[in-house]
Amino acid sequence: MTARRLVVWRHGQTDWNLHRRWQGEADIPLNETGLAQAREAAPRLAELGITEIWSSDLQRAYATAGALAELTGLPIRTDQRLREISVGQWSGRVLTELLDEFGAVLEREARGEDVVRGVTGESVRQVEARVAEALREIGEQAPDDAVVAVVMHGLAGKVGALELVGIPPELKESFGSLDNCGWITIDRSHQPAHPWRITHYNETA
Repeated sequence: MTARRLVVWRHGQTDWNLHRRWQGEADIPLNETGLAQAREAAPRLAELGITEIWSSDLQRAYATAGALAELTGLPIRTDQRLREISVGQWSGRVLTELLDEFGAVLEREARGEDVVRGVTGESVRQVEARVAEALREIGEQAPDDAVVAVVMHGLAGKVGALELVGIPPELKESFGSLDNCGWITIDRSHQPAHPWRITHYNETA
């Protein structure tokens, strides 16, 4: 069994998104704009024929998933592997606050090195591996006609989806960030070498 389609959906806006604070695995709620974004996008996703809803266990993703669950009557299942990248000591801080202490690390990352964020956090490669594994397992356990919404986070959703379809690391930064409540549609392919393919990227309501 393998799902027909995965829809990777980023959560709505939080205050930390608005003020450009590093968020990572901090459990920050949606703000009023984020709640409205989720309510606006949910009918569009429901029109895709969603049959399952999975979510990160962080409340901003779970509340976004809740807007879709309310429309469809579907339960929400959670998986911690769908969490955002852990940013360690950078959590809650803005970029300008990091330049003195972490400027060298930020420069290495800007050059394309896979660095651990915030000393105790994760690297992008670690995140894309765990998220792609979760997406693959979610897809493989679903019935053949399933359309599965997977509600998660900006960076984790982007790199996990790109890793799932086999985009090489050096090309991932060629793809833009996911907007709040933007989604990626990934369809099952009949090519064994490339079992999944992205058909829509960063769609919004």
